[in-house]
Amino acid sequence: MKSSLRALLLRLRFSRKEAVQGVGLALLFSAPLYLAWMHMAHPLVDSIIALVVFYCLLVARQGTLLAAGLSVGILWFYWVGFSFRFVDMSYVVPLVPLAFALVYGALFWVIGFTHHLMLRALLWWLSSYYHPFYFNWFKPELLLVDSYFGVQRWHYAWILVVLVLMIYYKKHKISYAFGLLLLGAVSWNTPPKSLIEERVKVTQTHFDQHTKWKPSHRTHYLAQNFHLINQAILEGKELVILPESTFPLFLNRHPDVLNRLLALSHNIAIIAGALLVEGEATFNATYFFNEGQYQVAKKMVLVPFGEYIPLPAWIRNWINDLIFQGGADFHTASAPTDFKLNDKILRNAICYEASTELFYKDNPAFIVATSNNAWFTPSIEPVLQKKLISLFAKRHGTTVLHSVNGSAAEIIYP
Repeated sequence: MKSSLRALLLRLRFSRKEAVQGVGLALLFSAPLYLAWMHMAHPLVDSIIALVVFYCLLVARQGTLLAAGLSVGILWFYWVGFSFRFVDMSYVVPLVPLAFALVYGALFWVIGFTHHLMLRALLWWLSSYYHPFYFNWFKPELLLVDSYFGVQRWHYAWILVVLVLMIYYKKHKISYAFGLLLLGAVSWNTPPKSLIEERVKVTQTHFDQHTKWKPSHRTHYLAQNFHLINQAILEGKELVILPESTFPLFLNRHPDVLNRLLALSHNIAIIAGALLVEGEATFNATYFFNEGQYQVAKKMVLVPFGEYIPLPAWIRNWINDLIFQGGADFHTASAPTDFKLNDKILRNAICYEASTELFYKDNPAFIVATSNNAWFTPSIEPVLQKKLISLFAKRHGTTVLHSVNGSAAEIIYP
């Protein structure tokens, strides 16, 4: 028993050479994110990077993969702890990347146990379903999103299988013939874009997260929201979309604000984020105002460790008491909510929900997504979020109307 444990622990290490190779692999693995963040991305570059990374993941030694996983955890998710800046716990910020390093270091290390090419390819394909604490933002196929390759699961599997064949037959000329099979994973179809941007105003704001929820600044932010709505009316739009929690209050308890929005909804349909309270339950919500009436969509999928603690009740309550001064987790809806505007059905998704495939499962034509990225910027978080949304939008043929506070808002086409 002791010898087996010792042998296992010995595999939990890497040589200097493996460390250098692992960090290099992690940098290449992360390059599409950072190139997009610097507005330097190109489909050909992303295509080449994806193939090289997938090849290395299949052939790398376990020590190299361990070093790569530790580094990927930091390079992809260093920003997650940034939200602690706003709850007077800045000392936690540098600890969060270390946690992610361990989580993804473990994943890469476990996959590195096998040297069987096809089995390792299967494990990398399955790694997209590795969601520690229900956090689903690590998907290797994100490298394909802005490449020439398709993003369906079979495209990713096809690429891995072709690479396995090329590696297996690398000493034979037939290896080059197998390489031509990669053309089978290329996305040849470009779906036509709708003209919805001519009818919809998708807004972007830059509300300061430090001051947004202070009562002394409320009038200022409300005025900015109403300015955006009136501007959309002047532009002749049918719908204006404002970001998550753009109204920093429990909107259903402010009839003065509600009545102003209801009055404006005779001129334009309005979708905007705010909080909702029902008895003792609080919800992160989206309000839809149209023709003098309104509908509320409650958030269904909460952000792990942001809006709820995915741990047993006794630990969850202790953390809420320690960090959030006794505050409770948000309550949730039981199903996604659809808004109907004229002949269009608009699926509502609040921030994290837009990067959850559950909301795309029935291939909705449109998703209205609202986010508040000011919690995490400046960072690559908006880039990673956009790639996730684009991944699901392309897989399901969905156009996503994404209104954001703190980073760029845009319409994401399939």
